[in-house]
Amino acid sequence: MTGPQRIVALTEETTEWLYLLGEEDRLVGISGYTVRPKRARQEKPRVSAFLDGRIDKIVALEPDLVIGFSDMQAALADKLIRAGLNVLVTNQRSVAEIFATLRLVAGLVGAHERAERWIAQCQARHAEIAAAAAAWPRRPHVYFEEWDEPMISAIRWVSELIGIAGGEDIFPELALQSMGRDRVVADALEPVRRAPELVFGSWCGKKFRPENVAARPGWAEMPAVRAGALHEIKSCDILQPGPAALTDGVEQLHRVLARWAQATRAT
Repeated sequence: MTGPQRIVALTEETTEWLYLLGEEDRLVGISGYTVRPKRARQEKPRVSAFLDGRIDKIVALEPDLVIGFSDMQAALADKLIRAGLNVLVTNQRSVAEIFATLRLVAGLVGAHERAERWIAQCQARHAEIAAAAAAWPRRPHVYFEEWDEPMISAIRWVSELIGIAGGEDIFPELALQSMGRDRVVADALEPVRRAPELVFGSWCGKKFRPENVAARPGWAEMPAVRAGALHEIKSCDILQPGPAALTDGVEQLHRVLARWAQATRAT
């Protein structure tokens, strides 16, 4: 076995990816927020939240590599580095960067060929979805909300997956901003003015409440609200920059968008 033998994954996507590659035996610790795959929670000790972790517990596991994600884990990474551990933190934001990160992690554990097979199948499915959507009369406008107070619009990979699935993100300019604070929708009526036909909510670990969204002042005139087209995608399925978003996340988006297209064609 080449590469790191004892890995701690501070976020779910690394855990899911190593399981998909058949390299789960290398994992000695995982994030407490991990739900994919389900068996990981029974098989691996949970040693971290998202912003912080049990440094003493992680050190005691004697990892030869700790893998995290995003600038939001910078403070946690700093503590682990100061504790003498090897830490890799990636900061992927786009679909292309997610694929690149999957390749990076696979390369570390000597699973390049298995990774390329999975990636090829995933990209082929994306092409099929995009081709199906290309046959629709038009693409629906979509508002994706990843937090409600303040309202935060879709991160870049979600915006790109909306495009693959057949929709048009109504805030493409915000999607280009890597920080959540820069994707805040400052004017609560701006989504109404941009008139999305579909709304998706994925509130970072708390339940999406479509009734609360529909009751926002002025939102009754939004096409999506008038049609009752407010849908939840769980954050574990689309806000993790790894396999889940590229598979279940985009499939859920596409199913809802395809139903909209079929209903629109019927009218």
